[in-house]
Amino acid sequence: MNHTGKRFETTAIHHGYDTKEHLGSLAVPIFQTSTFTFDTAEQGEARFAGQEEGYIYSRLANPTVRALEEKIACLEEGEAALAFSSGMAAVSAVLLSLTKANDHIICSQGVYGCTFGLLQLMKEKYRIDHDFCAMESEEQIRALIRPETVCIYVETPINPTMKLIDLEMVVKVAKEHGIAVVVDNTFCSPYLQRPLSIGCDIVIHSATKYIGGHGDVIAGIAVGTKERMAEIAKTTQKDIGGVLSPFDAWLLLRGIKTLAVRMDRHCDNAEKIVEKLKKHPLVENVYYPGDPDHRDFSIYRKQMKRGGGLISFEIKGTKEDAQRFLNCLQLIHIAVSLGDTETLIQHPATMTHAVVPEEARKQMGISDSLIRLSVGLEAWEDIWSDLEQALDQCQA
Repeated sequence: MNHTGKRFETTAIHHGYDTKEHLGSLAVPIFQTSTFTFDTAEQGEARFAGQEEGYIYSRLANPTVRALEEKIACLEEGEAALAFSSGMAAVSAVLLSLTKANDHIICSQGVYGCTFGLLQLMKEKYRIDHDFCAMESEEQIRALIRPETVCIYVETPINPTMKLIDLEMVVKVAKEHGIAVVVDNTFCSPYLQRPLSIGCDIVIHSATKYIGGHGDVIAGIAVGTKERMAEIAKTTQKDIGGVLSPFDAWLLLRGIKTLAVRMDRHCDNAEKIVEKLKKHPLVENVYYPGDPDHRDFSIYRKQMKRGGGLISFEIKGTKEDAQRFLNCLQLIHIAVSLGDTETLIQHPATMTHAVVPEEARKQMGISDSLIRLSVGLEAWEDIWSDLEQALDQCQA
């Protein structure tokens, strides 16, 4: 139960919007405007000076976007949220706001390919260094902390290996040194995991994924304290300008209403598919947080509600064998992204993580035979039937 006193499903539908304030409209209106008028020149002066609340320009704030931000902040049990035009806009705004030249970031070993690319860019252009860490123990993290370390950046589950990081352990070490903990919570959504409640400082989402849920919007979210979000809003968000449009905010608001229902179905389907994959002779390893055989199952039980809709697995063979398997699928779409109603499948080594050098990919645990499956909302029997026929063709 979140800080409103309402349960998650109720908050997802009702929080942050009052129909009485908008002529009784049940749906949040789309304020499709670039700018807002002032009653007087003095009012304009007061708003620009921060002396009066109110809207100025949609790059700075917009009522539809604000309704989304209030809802997400509540669902994540945070004080405030900011919406961005993509998940990477959120990641870059947060990391740039926390760092300056010669600072240092510790990052989980294994990270989304574009986040990896951003870290490299920050190092090459702005001398902001980083180290990757397995984060399997406090000692591993402490060994990498320097006087200039300002941020620990964590994906959990990690994309695409599904390794879990113990957030309670990370927070303990970070607090000893006054270091901010940033968590990419995309794979879970706030329905399955809420890092802020564990003590983390900022949560990031590619809202394109489970929050939107329908494959029709690109968006990002950051959630934290009012003070941190205000600092990001007036610096990297405002000045770099990766803001979310009102219409895209409206699509996310619509998607959030069914988030809990969708996540339960994603999890139900994934659990059934995992059991089937584990029994197929062509499948070598299956990685799913909710599987009792998962190496990090004890961490899963501490910080996740259910295992989610993402499964990674390795098939016996080479890159070409993995690609042949994908090409044999008939119902499941070969596509990057995740969290859609449709089941999607991709080959990380040549797709989402192609930007990562081969040696670094191997260190992350991304082999040429690793496949990532985003289990959709179709009947699980039909999903498995397609996977099975493709696996059987490759085995023949």
